[in-house]
Amino acid sequence: MKQIIKKIAFALFVIASGTLVQAADDNSVLLPVFFKPLPLTEIKPQGWLKNQLCIQANGLSGHLDEFWPDIAQSGWIGGNAEGWERGPYWLDGVVPLAYLLDNGILKAKVQRWMDYIITHQQSDGWLGPTHTKDRQPYDPWPEFIILKAMSQYAEATGDPCVVPVMMRCCQKLNTLLDSKPLFDWSKPRWGDLVLSIYWLYDRQPQPWLLELAAKVHKQGFDWKEHFADFKYKQKMLPADINYCTHGVNNAMSLKAYALWYRQSHDVSDRDEVYNAISTLDKHHGQATGIFTCDEHYAGLNPSQGTELCTVAEYMFSMETLLSLLGDVQFGDRLERIAFNNLPATFKPGMWAHQFDQQANQVICAAKSPAIYTINFPDSGTFGLEPCYGCCTSNMHQTWPKFTSHLWMKKGDDGLAAVAYAPSIVNTKLQGTPVNIELKTDYPFGDKLSFTVKTKKAATFTLYLRIPQWTQESQLTIENEKPITPKPGTFYPIRRQWKGITKFTLKLPMSVRTQRRYHNSISIERGPIVYVLKIAENWKLLKGELPHADWEVYPASPWNYAIVMDTNDPAKSLTFHERTAGNYPFSSKYAPVKVTAKGKMLPQWKIETNAAGPLPQSPVDSNKPVENITLVPYGCTHLRITEFPLLKR
Repeated sequence: MKQIIKKIAFALFVIASGTLVQAADDNSVLLPVFFKPLPLTEIKPQGWLKNQLCIQANGLSGHLDEFWPDIAQSGWIGGNAEGWERGPYWLDGVVPLAYLLDNGILKAKVQRWMDYIITHQQSDGWLGPTHTKDRQPYDPWPEFIILKAMSQYAEATGDPCVVPVMMRCCQKLNTLLDSKPLFDWSKPRWGDLVLSIYWLYDRQPQPWLLELAAKVHKQGFDWKEHFADFKYKQKMLPADINYCTHGVNNAMSLKAYALWYRQSHDVSDRDEVYNAISTLDKHHGQATGIFTCDEHYAGLNPSQGTELCTVAEYMFSMETLLSLLGDVQFGDRLERIAFNNLPATFKPGMWAHQFDQQANQVICAAKSPAIYTINFPDSGTFGLEPCYGCCTSNMHQTWPKFTSHLWMKKGDDGLAAVAYAPSIVNTKLQGTPVNIELKTDYPFGDKLSFTVKTKKAATFTLYLRIPQWTQESQLTIENEKPITPKPGTFYPIRRQWKGITKFTLKLPMSVRTQRRYHNSISIERGPIVYVLKIAENWKLLKGELPHADWEVYPASPWNYAIVMDTNDPAKSLTFHERTAGNYPFSSKYAPVKVTAKGKMLPQWKIETNAAGPLPQSPVDSNKPVENITLVPYGCTHLRITEFPLLKR
């Protein structure tokens, strides 16, 4: 019956749209993307990454719909709970999670939701409830999210009913925006709708879609002007906050003008992203590549927080920008955030998460006063729904979309590895099936081993991202002389591939440091930021296992200044490595540990339930020198990332 209803809906769309189903004469209106993402079914996670996705599926992502009312009784599937953004947010992450893992249980859940949403589309094309409690009727923001989820579902399943349903929704939006322009959350997040409009246009190039995109751009918030004359250079005061100072809106906005560049052809639109990122880094940036927002701009202090939704959306913006512009630095930034900020904001089993994480995070307690700009005292605790429920519903897209964007196509005869993690890709290049497997412990190790398989000879180009941070990388193809690719490039290997070809890429990871807030220092190697390991005392705050809420208290000293030879930082550190296990992002099983030296600073204490003001470096201490242990940022729940530096 559901399939019959879906086919009827498709027929009604064809009749209602008339000539709109005809393709436009000119398919060159939109500039092509640099790299084209692959369908979900063509990439499979392996090794530690597959374990991470399985952990996610066995945690909140795979079970939230069974007990959390805003998903379990969502208005999007006929329930009486929240019918605004939370159902679409959850679906936007669970769709790729289900199909990347080929998980039958999750795919059945996705199918149930999609069948209901498709067969209950409003007669005017609207998807989901037309209004919800405390929200204006016909709020377009949730439509932006559900369209993203549906596009992934269409690529994974090939369901022919999905595109017509999306088209009808866009037609409704096209009419609606004439009388009710973008407002509230939809106005700053306009780029997320343009993304889906272009996805549709690339498949059915109909002129009205570009007219809709132009309308959305015109009504959307002008982020270009916002960053050109940036006024918010300090931690926000509650009285001054607005939609443009909201962290999640900023993270989403980073892809907006690069998307619009496809239609405007204006290079200043393309270049806007670089100014936006550098502006955020300058005034609110953190050592891991993210920026503070708890939940509005919060300055450079590493004790301020960053919302999990911002991490999720910053990652998706980097994945989108990689596709649009093909710039290596977006891959570097994506990995930096994915391997540091993302895992650190979850308990290892992904049954609990933070709303806000801090670079210098020494206590996670639900106590007042809190250091945050506006967020509640429980924002740093680990739980089901700390502070607000938006992160509870939006966190699911992180690891799945990272996985689905590891590999992308370049034209008909090119395939690019734009980010690195163990994986297998099965695709076709010039009509020839190609299988590539990447085995690696990266980002914890520097060796990447590739195996390329083709059943018949095929000539194509394989592009390998060479990070900006590496020097003297080495590419070794079996029986050939090693090559040293240039950092900050996509190195092309063009050849005739036949049978099985193996090669390795080694990306040397030298120690690097940054001078940070109050002249402090942070330490990194490769894409990983290394932080002080602090023993953790977990205290049950409320709820019942597995989805309980927890406070975390320090069980070892944290207030250390570090001894560092800033001219040659590697001399001050000793690295100890082991193979990444099933839980690579956990303090107990950290694949890399570092021995450093430091001295305690007794005057540096906890204030406003956070690490107090960071002492100005260089500092003095009459305490003895001690060995201290550093581990990857993503392996910690308590940490010091920006260290005071001892006088030499």
